[in-house]
Amino acid sequence: MAKAMLRRHPCNAVPSTLPVPPDDAVRLEVPLQAPAHRRAGAGLDGLAVSDVDRHERLTAMREGRLGSVHSWELVTAVDGPGTRLTTFLSGCPLQCLYCHNPDTLAMKDGQPVTSDELLTRIARYTAVFQATGGGITLSGGEVLMQPAFAARILRGAKELGIHTAIDTSGYLGAAASDAMLDDVDLVLLDVKSGDPETYREVTGRELEPTLAFGRRLAARPEGPEVWIRFVLVPGLTDDVDNVEAVAAYAASLNEIRPETVTRVEVLPFHQMGRDKWDALGRDYRLAETEPPSVDLVDRVREQFRAHGLLTY
Repeated sequence: MAKAMLRRHPCNAVPSTLPVPPDDAVRLEVPLQAPAHRRAGAGLDGLAVSDVDRHERLTAMREGRLGSVHSWELVTAVDGPGTRLTTFLSGCPLQCLYCHNPDTLAMKDGQPVTSDELLTRIARYTAVFQATGGGITLSGGEVLMQPAFAARILRGAKELGIHTAIDTSGYLGAAASDAMLDDVDLVLLDVKSGDPETYREVTGRELEPTLAFGRRLAARPEGPEVWIRFVLVPGLTDDVDNVEAVAAYAASLNEIRPETVTRVEVLPFHQMGRDKWDALGRDYRLAETEPPSVDLVDRVREQFRAHGLLTY
């Protein structure tokens, strides 16, 4: 399973105590390729995207007909319930110190894929989703860097009767329209810190937009369901007060709408993404940071559970 454990994941870590442990999870990388009669990214009136002028490409992206996609995977036990087709979109406004996908940070580095092409691929797995209680998850990078494209994919998936999830930092939550959120069943909300200064150190950005997005989700009477994800990094995010702030925030969302947050995942930091940083020539500041101990992980999970939150 060594290759499988190197799956792309924006939060650096995968849950370690899910009902199906990650080591037993099924992960199948699906290469970015179009049908044999088309090149990858083909789709605008039958032309390869590279053959379409820049104005048309930009128009198609604004309208959501075209997106920048890094990769996709068919996975089980992560990224939401059941077996899921997780699509990693390119582009992210954050600069997380522990990012497991530094190769997804720039939108220009993704491959152009049309919404129709991606929806055709999604439709192929309808039977799998129905059998496993799975669906699609849009991840990244940051999915809300491409809100029009994401909205088209989510709408198309719902028309197919498929469960939908987005994995997001919430930093660009204002870009998600109410209509888009109507088509989202589950939000995997990555709350990277409860302390603004720590959040700025981790991401280079401000915390408040994430908190505001979570409150907006909780204020919606019809959902979506929210899973809070928190990456535990020794010496960076493990401070008792910092964890307590995240736990209190998660619990506060359930005060706005009961059962908004149905799950918390404490994700232990690891070094599996370091090679990507090296390959990209980027400075990886956490090279000497060790994964958290079992005792530390247990302490942090108990902090969340003390607030009445189902925590893994």
